[in-house]
Amino acid sequence: MKKLILPLALGLIGLAAGAGAGFFLRPDATDMAEEKTEEPAVPPEYAKLNNQFVIPVVEEGTVVSLVVLSLSLEVTPGSSTTVFEHEPKLRDVFLQVLFSHANAGGFRGSFTDSANLVPLRMALFEAAASVLPGVVTDVLIGDIVRQDG
Repeated sequence: MKKLILPLALGLIGLAAGAGAGFFLRPDATDMAEEKTEEPAVPPEYAKLNNQFVIPVVEEGTVVSLVVLSLSLEVTPGSSTTVFEHEPKLRDVFLQVLFSHANAGGFRGSFTDSANLVPLRMALFEAAASVLPGVVTDVLIGDIVRQDG
C-alpha cells in the first residue's frame, strides 16, 4: 500500500500543476471572439491583357531585335471588368514604360536578370496604379521573348 501512495501523490501533483498552467495560460475571451469573427482573406483576381506587347530594340537608328511580352494584372476582387474597361489607357501607359525601358538598354544583354526585371515591374505597377489607383495590386510578366534580327 505504501508503494502506491508516492506514485499516486506525484500523479495528483502533476495533474494539479497542469490544470493550473492551463488556467493561467489560456487565451483571453476577447482574443477568441476576434478569431471567430475574422473571415478568411479573399484571394485576388487576375486580369490577363488581351494582346501581347511588341517592343522594338533600336541601336544606332536600326531595329536590332524585338521583345514580345504578355502582362497580367493582379487586382482586388471584383475588379477584372474595370481593368478591361480601361485596357486602352493601360496599354498606352505600359507601352510608354516599355519603350523607355528599351531605350535605356533594359532589353539588351541578360534582359531576364532580376536586376533588369525588378525596376521594369515597379515602373509597370506605378503606371497601372496611376490609371487604376487602389485596384491594381501587382503586375505580372507572363511571357517575355526577345527575337534578335
